[in-house]
Amino acid sequence: MSVQVEPKKLKWVGQRVRRKDGPEKVTGSLKYMTDYQFENMVWGRVLRSRYPYARIKRIDTSKAKAYPGVICVLTHEDVPGFNGFGIVIPDQPVLCHDYVRCMGDAVALVAAETEEIAEEALQLIEVDYEVLEPVTDPEEAIKDSAPKLHPSGNIHSRVHVKNGDVKKAFAEADVIVENTYYSPRQMHAFIETEGGWGILEEDGSLTIRCPGQYAFRDRLQIARVLAWNPERIRVISNPIGGGFGGKDEITVQIYLALLALHTGGRPVKIHYKREESVIAGIKRHPFKVTMKTAAKKDGTLVANKVVAFGDTGAYASLGGAVISLAIEHSCGPYYIPNVDLEGYCVYTNNGIAGAFRGFGVNQVCLAIEQNIDMIAEKLGMDPIEIRKKNVYHQGGLSSMGHRVTTSVGTWKTLDAAENCELWKNREKYKANPSEPWKKRGIGVATSFHGIGMGFGLPDYGAATIELLPGGRFLVGVCSEDIGQGNGTVFAIVAAEALQCHIDDIDVIQGDTRRTIDSGTVSASRSTYVGGNSVLAAAPFMIKLLKSTAAEIFKIDVDLVELRDGKLWAKVPVEGKNVLTYADIYQYLYEHRRETKVEGHFMVPKAEKQIGNNVGMPHHVYGYQTHVVLVEVDTLTGETEVLRVVSIPDCGKVINLQGLEGQAEGGAVMGMGYTLYEDTIIERGIFKTTNFTNYILPTFKETPIIETIPIEEAEKTGPFGAKGIGEVVMIPIIAAIVQAIYDATGVRINHLPATPERVYKAMKEQGVIYRG
Repeated sequence: MSVQVEPKKLKWVGQRVRRKDGPEKVTGSLKYMTDYQFENMVWGRVLRSRYPYARIKRIDTSKAKAYPGVICVLTHEDVPGFNGFGIVIPDQPVLCHDYVRCMGDAVALVAAETEEIAEEALQLIEVDYEVLEPVTDPEEAIKDSAPKLHPSGNIHSRVHVKNGDVKKAFAEADVIVENTYYSPRQMHAFIETEGGWGILEEDGSLTIRCPGQYAFRDRLQIARVLAWNPERIRVISNPIGGGFGGKDEITVQIYLALLALHTGGRPVKIHYKREESVIAGIKRHPFKVTMKTAAKKDGTLVANKVVAFGDTGAYASLGGAVISLAIEHSCGPYYIPNVDLEGYCVYTNNGIAGAFRGFGVNQVCLAIEQNIDMIAEKLGMDPIEIRKKNVYHQGGLSSMGHRVTTSVGTWKTLDAAENCELWKNREKYKANPSEPWKKRGIGVATSFHGIGMGFGLPDYGAATIELLPGGRFLVGVCSEDIGQGNGTVFAIVAAEALQCHIDDIDVIQGDTRRTIDSGTVSASRSTYVGGNSVLAAAPFMIKLLKSTAAEIFKIDVDLVELRDGKLWAKVPVEGKNVLTYADIYQYLYEHRRETKVEGHFMVPKAEKQIGNNVGMPHHVYGYQTHVVLVEVDTLTGETEVLRVVSIPDCGKVINLQGLEGQAEGGAVMGMGYTLYEDTIIERGIFKTTNFTNYILPTFKETPIIETIPIEEAEKTGPFGAKGIGEVVMIPIIAAIVQAIYDATGVRINHLPATPERVYKAMKEQGVIYRG
């Protein structure tokens, strides 16, 4: 069942709607889980490895257990079930017993009366290590001579896609560009570091309150470690003080569960300090991408060869999926008939890498967009013209060889870029730097991003709608709000479908007891999957409303009309001929009837899988183009982003305010990735330990950002909408680098484009300001 609402009658969709959680967040009245304190609470702490790679010979906890105020000390021997976790492969030990493979590895847990006592107890735990030589270079790690970090070896996964005849295409090409690109290990840098609460309830059940991106999967992983029935565990994962993928994997949920079983029913709290978050938290995969791209004289792209190495660190997490998505997107939203694309996800002792906004596409977008710019320059073509010439369209083939049957807005985003004020007047903007020694440049880039899990992977959504006293509705979608405002999207969709005011919609998210499994909050799927799930539940609520009204009116249900948020009798009836939702609730309550319905949505799949690559291809994609103006100081190499035009193809705008917020936040995050951010690890040891030596863009660095939405409606999406949470931060990376080149004539292939790197490149090219 589905709800059909004619576009001309849309009341909420496409409007600028204030976020449901906005007032609480901007006033600071919203309490996040790590904000709470309780009188009888217990503090938990985690003992981390002292080395990036070592064999554990002995663990002695006797002194820590005897320390006054210590409630319990746990090691691997206290794990009752499976001692491992991981979204795809549970290869990360909950508590290590044989080897530690990175500095973030957990060896023991402590619960104590105060945080200070817990910290003292950690120092009393004796661990005897045999220090081993760390494996830190992915290309060295795949050699036979490298120590094996896991029994299967150091290659976690390999992805290979080959179409056409690449060798012949390169031989016949008129222009070939080949480069190697390096991208950094970005930190999620959410305001709320990892933390939460655990408590063993009086009835023997377990409640875990911890920010996360998939409460039901977290519950399953906890249950596996405890050897419990998942139904005995309640996970509450919302609200979240920022996620971006960094809370998709297990953080402290399992530690809380283990400690809660040993604290006598007292609530136990763990909250990482920033330093611990830096070491233990996952990061974006650093990549090395070697790309060779060929074209004909007229600008037609004919071949692309890619070899990409992704450093997943000590454990898999979502590394295999990241490298798969990177290869799927490594040719951009273009049709290139001859491709040879190879990606390796490699284990090292460099911390742990996992999900992060963009999920591998950021790294390869830099490569393909830069190569295309170089080809355009060699051919004397306009950079937008060459992109327009090569983009695939709906119904056409992608470079992966699959037919894209869903909406494609790339050409329209490029057309909007070509006609935006910044691009049309680019020469005027470039001619007026703020100082004589500064140079301005403008760059453009485009990209795309798959929505949902991709071919061959379970991908589903579910939602509940409950009629409340007074005629209000409670929408339940477990998919958490990690900052993107999806709760407001769900409310808009429900209000539109149920013909009520948005203020009459409440939304509950991230609670395994009060919602049903809606899948993970990742893969830009919240609006598409969650919105469709709400639309799937809406007809059942409408059926309940109309059938109840028919019963009250004592007429056939076909003679009841839902109009303007009320139930009308189409024929004369005794008494009043119109009922409110409040009337319906009261009747159902008095007759002890169910007032809740649910709906389910299965994400459509592409026609067939590409080779043996699970998750490839996707059925629906979001598209994005960025135009960027930068100013480079030739005396220092410092780059300032002055203006950004963000042009997303979102299918259909659900909440204009939310779309603009996503576009602006994505642009700033992309700026940070391009210009400032890198978590430095040397020989497996973190040199970056806090924000004191990790540079983030602030309000001061935020440029003027203009958002131009392109609505290329997707017929399978809610009201035509698609996801854009990730793609809005991707092409700005290449656009900034291209703008630096436009300003200075130097290309930066190693991110971040720090002042030192830019200055060195300018000095080598002789473009330093001489006065």
